[in-house]
Amino acid sequence: MMIAINRLVASAMFASVTCLHAGDANPPRKKYNFNPGWLLKTADETGAEAVSFDDGSWKPVTLPHAWNEDSAFKLDNKKLPSGIAWYRKHFKLPPEAAGGKVFLEFEGIRQAGEFYLNGESIGLSENGVMAFGFDITDKLRPGENVLAARIDNSTRYVEKATGTSFQWNVNDFAANYGGIPKNVFLHVTGKLHQTLPLHSNLGTTGVYVHARDFDIKGRSAEITAETQVRNDHASPKKFSYEVTLTDADGRLVKTLQGGEHTLAAGETRTVSAGGRVSDLHFWSWGYGYLYDVVTTLKVDGGSVDAVTTRTGFRKLEFGKGLVKLNDRTIQMKGYAQRSTNEWPSVGQSVPPWLSDFSNALMVESNANLVRWMHVTPGKQDIESCDRVGLLQAMPAGDKERDAQDRQWTQRVELMRDAIIYNRNNPSVVMYEGGNESISEEHMADLKALRDQYDPHGGRASGSREMLDSKVAEYGGEMLYINKSARLPFWATEYFRDEALRKYWDDWSPPFHKNGDGPPAPKGESGAPYNRNQDTYAAATVERWYDYWRERPGTGLRSSAGGVNIVFSDTNTHGRGAENYRRSGEVDAMRLPKDAFFAHQVMWDGWVDVERPAAYLVGHWNYEAQVKKPVHVISSAEKVELFVNGKSKGFGEQSSRFLYTWREIPFEPGAVKAVGYDSNDRKTCETEKKTAGVPVSVRLTPRTAPGGLLADGADMALIDVEVVDARGNRCPTAFNPIRFDLSGPAEWRGGIAQGPDNFILSKELPVECGVNRVLVRSLPREGKIVLKAAADGLTPASIELVSKPLVVVDGLSEVIPGATLPASFKRGGTPDGDSVTPTRTPLPIAGATAGSSPEQAALSYDDNENTGWKNNGRPDTGWIQYDLQKASTVSEITLKMGGWRAKAYPLRITVDGALAYQGVTPKSLGYVTLQLKPTPGKTVRIELAGDIDEKDGFGMVEVTGKKLEDAKPAGKSGALQIIEAEIYGPLARSER
Repeated sequence: MMIAINRLVASAMFASVTCLHAGDANPPRKKYNFNPGWLLKTADETGAEAVSFDDGSWKPVTLPHAWNEDSAFKLDNKKLPSGIAWYRKHFKLPPEAAGGKVFLEFEGIRQAGEFYLNGESIGLSENGVMAFGFDITDKLRPGENVLAARIDNSTRYVEKATGTSFQWNVNDFAANYGGIPKNVFLHVTGKLHQTLPLHSNLGTTGVYVHARDFDIKGRSAEITAETQVRNDHASPKKFSYEVTLTDADGRLVKTLQGGEHTLAAGETRTVSAGGRVSDLHFWSWGYGYLYDVVTTLKVDGGSVDAVTTRTGFRKLEFGKGLVKLNDRTIQMKGYAQRSTNEWPSVGQSVPPWLSDFSNALMVESNANLVRWMHVTPGKQDIESCDRVGLLQAMPAGDKERDAQDRQWTQRVELMRDAIIYNRNNPSVVMYEGGNESISEEHMADLKALRDQYDPHGGRASGSREMLDSKVAEYGGEMLYINKSARLPFWATEYFRDEALRKYWDDWSPPFHKNGDGPPAPKGESGAPYNRNQDTYAAATVERWYDYWRERPGTGLRSSAGGVNIVFSDTNTHGRGAENYRRSGEVDAMRLPKDAFFAHQVMWDGWVDVERPAAYLVGHWNYEAQVKKPVHVISSAEKVELFVNGKSKGFGEQSSRFLYTWREIPFEPGAVKAVGYDSNDRKTCETEKKTAGVPVSVRLTPRTAPGGLLADGADMALIDVEVVDARGNRCPTAFNPIRFDLSGPAEWRGGIAQGPDNFILSKELPVECGVNRVLVRSLPREGKIVLKAAADGLTPASIELVSKPLVVVDGLSEVIPGATLPASFKRGGTPDGDSVTPTRTPLPIAGATAGSSPEQAALSYDDNENTGWKNNGRPDTGWIQYDLQKASTVSEITLKMGGWRAKAYPLRITVDGALAYQGVTPKSLGYVTLQLKPTPGKTVRIELAGDIDEKDGFGMVEVTGKKLEDAKPAGKSGALQIIEAEIYGPLARSER
């Protein structure tokens, strides 16, 4: 068998290395893949830590592997199995490890684990999130060693030393995939070595690479590489320190010398080397340019320890309400994604290339930011975002509130570990202190961690909300539009509606009426959580419009953007008909919904849209008598619709990007949308055609760039489609597909609406003509055949050949993800700023009011936690602003009290002349009122009637509690202004 031959070849290779270094007291550094060859038992076995324990009947698995993976998406997260599972591994060290140091690196477990080597305890890990390590040098034996781990994923687990639970160890927000669902590595080093970035258990910090003094246009920066060095020899050791930078093409860019150093026996010290580096490619959105930075310890001119850190360089700025990347303003556009980033039937344990596939889809939708939710994501996803060019906001661990006492110090310790482990990843741009506001004292604790362990990374430390914080460096509420001229505020979880990918619209099979479904969990209407794809896409546009309208360039105060919750359907917290959440722009198998393409249109630019585009919502396969609305999402100034070449006129525009034609009769053929600019020049077009009757099944496989690896963990992702005679997908096909798998592979399947969500079933339907399935390799190479058949259709078949993995005594030199390519699709950061001014801010000099005049200034103080309101009497319902100088007033932007529940009838005058009379729309933050352009110096806003007090949106918190801002507040004569901004038109020179 191939793997046996490879074992012999590798053993011979190890033997030659042993001879070469036989007299070397500092063996060469080596990192091994420690994932192969584990054994699993889902029970609490007494004595399973012992070397002699009989594990012959245990299940062989390759890590990463959650023991309850079969339940992923089959069961609601609250019902995922929990309890004790044991993992064991038999291994031998290569001979050249003799005389050196040996460390284990776990990227993370869920939740807590007790670890044993050769029957002796080596330590404990309890936080259930972050990486940790063990120094196992003194516990190793010649020949075979046995590592055992007892893992407990109970959400009732408490810290052994204190009896305190971990705030984030819950069964609602963090999918509970128990066991060892992340990678494990073994490191062999010499006794003079660079430490690992694993503070838990080891107390070490590893390498830290950072850049400063950027010259973005000149493509240069000052690069520094620090590394923590430990001397475990019995005598002092002298060494020199050298750093090399190699670019993405493998070219040596720079060599930096760090001088000579002497470490006493047992001493640990950080050494540094730095210098100016030119001709740099700066990491950017959609441009995952990475360098290999090799930090080397040399003795007598020869290398005794070398560590490669893959990193990138970028400049970050947070201030004046803006985020800047490489000197260019970027409005946050993206997703709040579960940190498990999970898939059906495998949970979070997927190969690195599949992480790239998923995260690259976010960038393909023109997202620039992913905000991982509640806990730090796995290192695999963090490194993936580096490669695909996706900015990240990284939490540590939290729930929906601040914490106190030991629970707070647990959060601090977790953030410390997360910063140390991930500070070399350029995609991490913000450290999130909590999924709810935290105290100023606690915010200062977290900033101090950043300043201690990552003082030069340029990253901002903040938390959700923090609207008047003097400590946080960014903030923003969950659902609402916040603005500032001080800190960047971006919405952390906007747009909570849900839609199953299966439902196109009211006129398509299976004829689900939009909104039909059970009530939401707390008894409120379930309509927003049981949408069809067409209304879901339209609502996506309506919600983003508020952030686009307040984008940078619209005034001194602006919105730094927002992230939509979630990107992919998740195993957690569903509120619709299914037992999982369908808020994704893609489904759980990463098949896009129409909302995906809506974002692709609206987000294609650093701030405003830079490349006009259009997308036709839905499909063009209906019954002959159907008349229906047609929606087009476009960034064009106007859009014309054609059916079989005949114009149906221009669409009704709403929320800037949504164009609608109310009643369009279906005709087989083609429907096309053409977008034009303000000068009637065509800027974009899109078309959909009627598919024919279903004829055949089609299979299309995806694997890693190098093919499928026979390691027991790699996977193939296979699209299954029902197509017509011309190969067009049939969008109204729901045929059940029967699968047959043969060869060295394991069926993991897909997901669809039906019994147990069809998890692990070898028969499942396509939905809207398409579905996807996963196949996992076994740890032996060979030919894999997958066949797919459906009644009345021509079947399909594909062949895959899995490639062998060299594993020697439980160790492999193939590191997962190490050779995956980076994506450069968007190119480097464009020159120049991205902000286009749209109006002129008119500074306010002062204000008076009908009552509480001493509070009038709070309505323009750039603080949304303060404001002015009258005493509730109609005759005092006015406020007057004095401008710094006489100007033409053309717009007023207001954040009103009770803004999502109240519509205020207002009368606005400028120097006594009527400029506006009307009713403010309900909003998720701000409203802009268009005034008759009127010159003057005083602007008076007064209440002109009774206030309409009724929630305009019907949204609820994830707990089901009605949001406070939705509730009517005060009397009908109460005028409340939280923030007021007054604007004039742009000067001719600015247009």
